[in-house]
Amino acid sequence: MYDLIIIGSGPAGLSAAVYGRRAGLDLLVIEAKPMSGGQILNTYEVDNYLGLPGMNGFDLGMKFKEHADVAGAAFQTASVRAIRDEGPVKAVETADGTRYEAKALILATGAEHSPLGVPGEEEYKGKGVSYCATCDGAFFKGKDVAVVGGGDVAAEDAVYLARMCRKVYLIHRRDSLRAAGSLQEKLKSCGNVEILWSRTVQSIYGGGQVEGVKLVRAAGKKGAALLAADADTTLAAADGSRADSGEQTEDLAVDGVFIAVGMRPDTEAFRDAVACDGQGYIIAGEDCVTGTDGIFAAGDVRTKQVRQIITAAADGACAVAAAERYLAGLK
Repeated sequence: MYDLIIIGSGPAGLSAAVYGRRAGLDLLVIEAKPMSGGQILNTYEVDNYLGLPGMNGFDLGMKFKEHADVAGAAFQTASVRAIRDEGPVKAVETADGTRYEAKALILATGAEHSPLGVPGEEEYKGKGVSYCATCDGAFFKGKDVAVVGGGDVAAEDAVYLARMCRKVYLIHRRDSLRAAGSLQEKLKSCGNVEILWSRTVQSIYGGGQVEGVKLVRAAGKKGAALLAADADTTLAAADGSRADSGEQTEDLAVDGVFIAVGMRPDTEAFRDAVACDGQGYIIAGEDCVTGTDGIFAAGDVRTKQVRQIITAAADGACAVAAAERYLAGLK
């Protein structure tokens, strides 16, 4: 029986481990992968973590893990299948059938950016493909970039990138945006943002870095109108002829591709024990308290406005503070 089990070893989980050990709690960190750090391990350079500008993401993740090790946190690699609220006992069941017990749990499994699932995406992660404009936008100052998506995040990313990039293409598969009206107005006021309607990304290509994307644009009645409207487009037809399917492929030269087609919180194993919103995020406030006594949520996995390394680390501290109050019998 542990005082606290932390599920997840990204910035939120590792921060919670450090603060938990400093509070004298007997705790265990359960991580799905044998290497701690979460998403930042795949980030070439982190430029927005306070005091460490230009830090390599992998190195930062290793620093976080080293701090938790020095604090005396215990780690176990396992895939969590389910958690159970058994009153004063919180049970964690793993895929291999092992059961762990604790008086309190912190859920810090994070959220993953939904991928496009196209050739070149995985290959160029950290080499021009990004899922976070505020994290990586500064690396593309004065360059041409593409944002893929049509919701609030995609619109916000395009507006943000327009402040520093030479040209921003917003690629959307439909002929209208889902983004809020106020964001669409901001987009219109950006002279260097061009919306490419009714297009999907077929592949991402380049050499050592991203050099461009291949797009597919629907033809038919609507597509024909778009083709006529884009007679002077900066896009170049890949083959100069219509495909039998009524579609046309085009090449767009860009230095970076920002993918904003949604997030997927890693909460499948928790949904019987804690309340989640319609998107699957665990409902919890800035204190990281969920609707289930003794279970707390920290980092990208919970409902929140800003998902950054620094806010995840802060959540780890807040979640431990809330867990301490719970363990002491305080509300």
